[in-house]
Amino acid sequence: MRIVIALGGNALLRRSDPMTTEVQRKNVRVAAQAIAPLAADHSIVIVHGNGPQVGLLSLQAEAYQGAEPYPLDVLDAGTQGMIGYLIQQELRSQLPPDQQVATLLTMIVVDPDDPAFQHPTKFIGPVYTKDDADALAAAKGWAFRPDGGRMRRVVASPQPQRILEIEPISWLLDQGAVVICAGGGGIPTMIPATVPRGLVGVEAVI
Repeated sequence: MRIVIALGGNALLRRSDPMTTEVQRKNVRVAAQAIAPLAADHSIVIVHGNGPQVGLLSLQAEAYQGAEPYPLDVLDAGTQGMIGYLIQQELRSQLPPDQQVATLLTMIVVDPDDPAFQHPTKFIGPVYTKDDADALAAAKGWAFRPDGGRMRRVVASPQPQRILEIEPISWLLDQGAVVICAGGGGIPTMIPATVPRGLVGVEAVI
C-alpha cells in the first residue's frame, strides 16, 4: 500500500517555538518515529508545509543591505531542501541502514492567471501586531491577514495542475525509497504556451 503523509509547516515549527534548527529537528524526530514503522510494509511519500520556514528565509534575505530580496520560488526551493534534509536525517536514524530516503525538489505547474495571485491566502513567517503589519505592508508591499489575534503575511496559493517531477518520484518509490517531495505544495511554475508539453521549458511564477 502507498501512504502519503503530510506534515504541516506549523507542526514542524510551531508558533510558540523559537525559530531554530534544533527545535525543528526535535519536532521532525517525533514525526520520524511515527513514520518509520510504516516503511517496513508500505510505500511512503512525505509532503510537508513550509509557511514558517519560508517566512524565516524571506526575513533573513531581507536583512542583507543593498541586495535584492530572494524571490519566493527560490525560497520555496530552499525550504524543500532544508526541511527535507532534516526529515531524511531523522528517518535514517530510525530505519534499517539499507532503506533509502530521498528528497526531491518539486515544481508544480500552475496557471499564471489563477485568481489566487490576486487574493493571497497562504500564511508565512511570524505574527505581527497590527501597527507593525501596516508598516511592513507600506514599506515592502506585503499583504497581511488576521491569524488569531495577530496579523501574518500571506502569499498566493494557486491551484496545482501537474507535478513536473512525477516520473522520478514514481521511479524512486518503485525502487523502495521513502520519498520526500512537494514541500510547501511545490514550487509554483508555469510552462509558456510556446513550449511543447513534453519539453522542459519552465518559468517561475512569483
